[in-house]
Amino acid sequence: MGWNKKGCIFKIEDYDIPWAKTHACVPTAHLLDKETIRIYYAPRNEKGQSIPTFFDVSATDPREVKYVHKEPIMHLGDLGTFDDGGIMPCCTLKVGGKIYLYYVGWNPSASVPYRNAIGLAISDDNGMTFRRPFPGALVDRNRTEPYFTASPWIMRESAENWHMWYASSTGFVTINGKVEPIYIIKYAHSKNGVDWQRDNITCITPESAEEANARATVFKENGIYHMWYAYRGSRDFRDGAGAYRLGYAQSNDAINWERRDENAGIKYSKTGWDSTMQTYPCILNTGSSRYLFYNGNGFGAAGIGFAVWED
Repeated sequence: MGWNKKGCIFKIEDYDIPWAKTHACVPTAHLLDKETIRIYYAPRNEKGQSIPTFFDVSATDPREVKYVHKEPIMHLGDLGTFDDGGIMPCCTLKVGGKIYLYYVGWNPSASVPYRNAIGLAISDDNGMTFRRPFPGALVDRNRTEPYFTASPWIMRESAENWHMWYASSTGFVTINGKVEPIYIIKYAHSKNGVDWQRDNITCITPESAEEANARATVFKENGIYHMWYAYRGSRDFRDGAGAYRLGYAQSNDAINWERRDENAGIKYSKTGWDSTMQTYPCILNTGSSRYLFYNGNGFGAAGIGFAVWED
C-alpha cells in the first residue's frame, strides 16, 4: 500500500514560454472533465516573480501532456497590494458554474525575505482566466497570527460548511546569517468560502522548534479525513539534509489531527528529479484513480511529477 511513482511529467525548460524562465512550482490539479486534468502551477519570470498558468494532461495517464498554456491565467496585483510580487496557485473548487482558485500572494519585505497572504480569484470561462472579486487578501496576518499566511487547501462539504487548512508563520530564525521562515498548518472554517473564521487552531504539531510544515492536501473517505503535507527543517533545507519531504496525518473531525508520517507512502528516489526533495503535494481523486502531484528537487526547478495510489 502506498504511492507508485511515475516520474517527472513537466519541466519548464521543455517548452517555449518566453516569460516563464524557471521552475514549475506548486502543482494544483483540477479535474476538468472525465478525460482531462488541468494542472495549474507557478513558473518564475526573469525577475524571479511567480505568475500562474497551466497545462492539461490525460485523466487516465497524466504522463500524456495534451496542452501547454503559454499565457498567464492572471497577472500580479496592483502596486502595493498583497500579491504585487508573486502568485502561486494552491487549490481549486467548482462552485456553481465558476471555478474558485485560492492562492498565495507574495510581497518582498525589508526586514525578512517576504510576506505572504491568501487570496481568491474566480474563473467564468472554465479555468482559462481568473479575476479577483476584490483586490485585498482573503486571509492575512492578524493579532494572533502576526507574521504571514500561505498555501491554503479548501474543502466544501456542504453549502455552508467549508474547511481551510493553511500555513501560518510562527516567526523567523537566523541560520548562518540568513533569515528563514518557520510555519505550521492551521485550520479555519467558513459558510461561504470568502469570510473565514480563524480560531488559531494548530493541526500538525512540529517535531522540533525549527520544523516548518505547509501545503496540506486533504480528502475525506469513509468518514476519515486524510492529509498529506510538506515539512522541512530550517538548516540545510535547500536540497540538503533538512529538505522538504512528505508527511501524512488523519482526523475524525477535520480539526484534530494525528500525525503519522510513517504512512505517507512515498520516499525520495535514489537518483533523479526527486532524490533530494519532495514537496508541495496535491492529491486528486478522479473516481477511478487517486493521483499525487508534487514538486521534486529545487522547490520545482526540477519540475512536476506524479504518483498513483495502490492498495
